[in-house]
Amino acid sequence: AQPAFSFMRRLLPVRALSLACHREFSTFPRDAGATYLVGGNLAHVVGPKTPELKQDTVWGVFERAASDYGSHDALRVCEGAKIKVHWSYSELQRNAIALANGLHLRGLRKGDRLGVWLPNCSEWLLLQLATAKLGIILVNINPAYRLLEMEYALNLVECRALVMTPTLAKSNNLELIYELLPALKTGGKGGEEFCHERVAGLRDVITIGRDRFEGILSFDDLLTSGDIAEVETSKDEPINIQFTSGTTGNPKGATLTHSNIVNNAFLVAQAQILTDRDKVCVPVPLYHCFGMVMGNLGAITHGACIVYPAEIFNPQKTLECVETNQCTSLYGVPAMFAAELNLAAKYDLSSLRTGIMAGSPCPIETMKRVMKEMHMTDVTIAYGMTETSPVSWQSRVDDSVEKRCGTVGRVMPQTECKIVREDGITASIDEPGEVWTRGYLVMRGYFNDSNQTREAVSEDGWMRTGDVGSIDEEGYLSIGGRIKDVIIRGGENLFPKEIEDFLHALPMVQEAEVVGVPDEKYGEAVCAFIIPTQEYQRLEGSKVGSKIRADLEGKISHFKIPKYILLRDSFDDVKTFTNKHMKYKLREIARSHIASLGSVY
Repeated sequence: AQPAFSFMRRLLPVRALSLACHREFSTFPRDAGATYLVGGNLAHVVGPKTPELKQDTVWGVFERAASDYGSHDALRVCEGAKIKVHWSYSELQRNAIALANGLHLRGLRKGDRLGVWLPNCSEWLLLQLATAKLGIILVNINPAYRLLEMEYALNLVECRALVMTPTLAKSNNLELIYELLPALKTGGKGGEEFCHERVAGLRDVITIGRDRFEGILSFDDLLTSGDIAEVETSKDEPINIQFTSGTTGNPKGATLTHSNIVNNAFLVAQAQILTDRDKVCVPVPLYHCFGMVMGNLGAITHGACIVYPAEIFNPQKTLECVETNQCTSLYGVPAMFAAELNLAAKYDLSSLRTGIMAGSPCPIETMKRVMKEMHMTDVTIAYGMTETSPVSWQSRVDDSVEKRCGTVGRVMPQTECKIVREDGITASIDEPGEVWTRGYLVMRGYFNDSNQTREAVSEDGWMRTGDVGSIDEEGYLSIGGRIKDVIIRGGENLFPKEIEDFLHALPMVQEAEVVGVPDEKYGEAVCAFIIPTQEYQRLEGSKVGSKIRADLEGKISHFKIPKYILLRDSFDDVKTFTNKHMKYKLREIARSHIASLGSVY
């Protein structure tokens, strides 16, 4: 872990910058001869100008891949060693066109929003491609979302249709959707005549699988032969919405364009030196940029094969899949790789060469073991955020282990980054400040939220990341901490305010504060400080904790439910003069309790 820097969140206007003096650091890719520059001693870097940005849409890039690599493997969907779906690029193209026909016949048109509430599966990729062909905006919905989260998400971006799986792991999604949309049980198959009280804009609900359900369409029934008229789409139009949160904790819809995700996918894959001979194993969830952009589109832009090892992450199934399919690239957050390392000796992983580790800092020992025991000598580290499509910095395959662990690499091509001090002035080399990013990769904005967009993106196009970092004299970025109090659990960004709101809705909670604490397995875990209501104050702490967790079960995602619950009589000792809670003091208290007790409620 890298040291955290103290940093103020409120920034002054940025001083005009001069790039009169430049320093050349290195090339990317190694044979391109492109350089990136730094202004004198300022922590301001400009990525290589090559390769040139693609002037194409998601469907356009896919059509070219299908034309160039028609008979090549495009997709393998597995359950460990078992291959359930095996499509060539030509077969994938035919299926995507058939789905586009069906969506068009249901009345979905360019600009409509379609929610995808699915685990990793072939239907996810088909929807990604079919919506791109029609200009429909794909909305990524976390499969772990429960009732309140789903209702908020669907209404926020005004989804016209939702594609879901009836069940996943222990979750009964069908039961949830009937509770949210009781009108479905009146029969029929959706359409304009439907009006759901809690989600007014939704017209069609579609399930995958062979079973049929009342009021719900079947995904398989949408696959229609023939071809529809071409829909004119532009690279600068929105094509994807992903939910993210800011300081308020309320999810916002980061809206990404074709150009955003096509180019980011291409450049991230190029940093791994992917070709049409590679097989990319994608155990990371597709609802994240990591899966759908870096995984799906990254492979497609290079004609490589996408391999899903399971619907949801399982280390054993992932390694079985790598061995069976002879995968050459593997993606994951450090916690995933740590789980895989425990089993790696049982499998032949010699086909692996490269991959991406991202989402949270990687311990150097983990990186060394991944390179040696999993044969991933060319593994890379990536850094970014949903609002930057997502990657702005990435290590190269020939960077040292120390650089790949101690930093997040160097700035990506066609990207500009700088470090800004708390007084608004660009920092010097090795000086900490907030990381700002500019270029093709910055999102179009937050859906229907111009105020939040203006807070996040400056008038001249700089995305304020909220992360603290510093750039060294070789041009490598080190992330030192977070300005915001975001908890990163196994690569998932969890927002205290959102969890606190759920806690405050419980009858036994008078007041709640949530912080992140170190966790050996996931990097960070959720810790909640609770002042119980009067009628619950006489109960033992363990009973209060159990009751809180039980009441949250099924209402919010499992990973948002606090691992630790600490009871307090008041928060007076951790408040400022202006009555604000000092989160850093709560983190210190939580760490002390956990260290002394081993566990809490």
